[in-house]
Amino acid sequence: MKAPHLYRLAALTAVAVLPLALAAPASAATAINFDCQADAPVVGPQQVSLTQNADVTAPATVAPGGAFDVVIDPAPNTVPSDVGGNKVKNINTFALKFPIPANSTYVSADLAGGSGLGDTPPTIAVANGVATLSFPGPIAGGSTFELPTITAHLKAGDSGKIETKLSGTSYSDPGLTFKAVASSIIGDVTAPTACFPNPSPVFTTTTIG
Repeated sequence: MKAPHLYRLAALTAVAVLPLALAAPASAATAINFDCQADAPVVGPQQVSLTQNADVTAPATVAPGGAFDVVIDPAPNTVPSDVGGNKVKNINTFALKFPIPANSTYVSADLAGGSGLGDTPPTIAVANGVATLSFPGPIAGGSTFELPTITAHLKAGDSGKIETKLSGTSYSDPGLTFKAVASSIIGDVTAPTACFPNPSPVFTTTTIG
C-alpha cells in the first residue's frame, strides 16, 4: 500500500469521530475546530483537522453558591464506509475530556439519548478536576451515530466568572482520543488519533452575582 493511501486512510477515518463542545450562553450551534494527529502505520503521524457543531446552553448569571447546569447536545455524525478503496471497519475507544471550570464545583452529570454507539453505554467520570466522557464502541463504518446529551450539574463559587472550555493543548496533551480501524491490502490498519481544540475558545461565561 502506498504512503498516500495510508495518509487518506488515517485522515478520513479520523473525521468520523464526533467532537463535543461545552455550552454557549444561549441555545445555539457551536463550531469547534480540532487539530488532530493520526498515528498511521508505515507513514507515521499525519495531521488532520476536524470541525463539529453542537447545540449548547448555560446561564449568563448565577447567584453565589447557586446551582446551575451546562447542557451539551451534540449533532449526529456518520462514519465513512470506504476510504481510498479501503473499507472502514469501525471507529472505537473514545475519550473526551473537559476541565471542571474555575469558580465552580462539580456535583453530578446526566447522560440522555445517544444512538449507534455500540453495546456499552457511554459513561462520564471526574478525576483530578477533569470530566471524561468515554465509551468503547465500536461504531461500524458507514453507520450514523450520536453522542448522548450531557447535563452537567455545577455549583457556583462565591464570586467571579465561570468559563467553560475543552481540555487539550497539544497532541501530547489531547482533549479527545479515539482509534480508527480499516481493512486494506496489508491487513487491518489501526490509526490511534489525538486531538486538541485549536484555537481553544471559551464556550460559556457565567457571571456569579
